[in-house]
This record gives sequence, C-alpha cells and structure tokens, in this order.
Amino acid sequence: MLGTIYALLFYVATLLLVVGLGLRIWKYTRTPAPLKIPTTPAPTTRSGVVLRMFLEVVFFQSLFKSNKWIWVLGWTFHMSMWLVLLRHFRYFQQDVWWIIDMVQPFGMYAGFGMLIGLTGLLARRFLVNRVRYISAPSDYLMLALLLGIVVTGLSMRWVAHTDIVMVKEYMTGLLRFRIGELPGDINLLAHLFMVLLLMLIFPVSKLLHAPGVFFSPSRNQVDNPREKRHLAPWAAKLEK
Repeated sequence: MLGTIYALLFYVATLLLVVGLGLRIWKYTRTPAPLKIPTTPAPTTRSGVVLRMFLEVVFFQSLFKSNKWIWVLGWTFHMSMWLVLLRHFRYFQQDVWWIIDMVQPFGMYAGFGMLIGLTGLLARRFLVNRVRYISAPSDYLMLALLLGIVVTGLSMRWVAHTDIVMVKEYMTGLLRFRIGELPGDINLLAHLFMVLLLMLIFPVSKLLHAPGVFFSPSRNQVDNPREKRHLAPWAAKLEK
C-alpha cells in the first residue's frame, strides 16, 4: 500500500516538476531585455561572459566579493548538495557508473556539509537584522524543508539504518513503471515525502534561481553598448 501511494506521488511530482520547470524556462527565454544592463565590471566578449557565468555558477564569485562568511555557508551547502545528488544516482541504476561509485565516500559525508551550510543560512535569517527584515515566511519554510530532508537522510545512514537494497529495487522499478514494496521506516517515509514536496513547489519557489541565473541580463550580457547597438527581438521587429 505504501509503495503504491508513494509511486503515484512520485509520478505526479515528477510530471509537475518537469512541466512547471519547462514553462518557467520558456517564460525566461521569452522575457525581453530591452536594455544593456550587465553588472560592471563586465566582460566585453562572449567568451568572457561564458567565463563569468562559470565562475558565478561554480564558485559564486559575486557572493565571494560581497560577503565572505555567507559565501562559505552558501558554497559549502551547494557543493555538498551536488555530491549528495550524485551519490543518490546509485539508487536509480542497476549497473552503477564508475564516476557515481567514485563519489560514494565523499557523498556519504557531504550531508554534514549540507547540514552546516543550511543551519548557518537559517541562523542568518534570525540573527542579522537587515536579513530578518526582508525575510518572508516562505524563506524560513524552505530552509526548514531542506533541513528536514538532510536530517532524515543523515539519520538513515548514521542512526537508524534502512534496507538500502529494498529501496534501490523500489526506485529502479519505478523507472520501469513497476511498483514494488517500500520499507516502512519512518525516517525513509519522511525523507521521501519531503523530497516529493520539494519537487512540487520547486517551479513556484525561489529555488528557481538555479536555472534563472543563466537568463539574468546582468550576468549574461556582453558589455559592448558603444560598439554594438542593443535591440530586443520585439524592438528589432518594430524597426523593420
């Protein structure tokens, strides 16, 4: 029974995540950028923009320049999250790729990096007056949801072990539209439920900064307004 309920939730959440994220990205691509507004100092070539985006996405360059301790918390959380996500790929593969197998020891401890980063970012919402003033309830709830996912995930590894083989059989079965048995461990059920909830709200949350950064005119534009006149697609059509 639990396996069927979670399978249906998994399919619905995946569909809504893919469709919702796709619609958001389509909207981003259709949003006009009538002005040249790259944050200076900005690159003057397209290859420079690519390098800038790489440094921003991978190393959080602008955050590093503005606030070092927030950078440490944010970068620790995000890089640990990627290691954890890579480690979780093994639950969806019969024959685990070598690179996924290689990150297993690192991903095992990366959960603590996520916990440290999230705890620090949540404390910042409470302790820094100017941040607390602009924080909405959704900001606290999102961090609490992510913390819940991390804590339940760590507890399954270090406190109350669950049947990992059974979990992998269940997940690989879902990919083939075969519903199997799911362990009834409370930590596992809570972990999966919060992950499903995160998938449902992702397309309408502030977590959209993940794909949104690639569509930000302040980051993806070349700083060449004097060399080349900038026209948004809709403005170019009016001139014809």
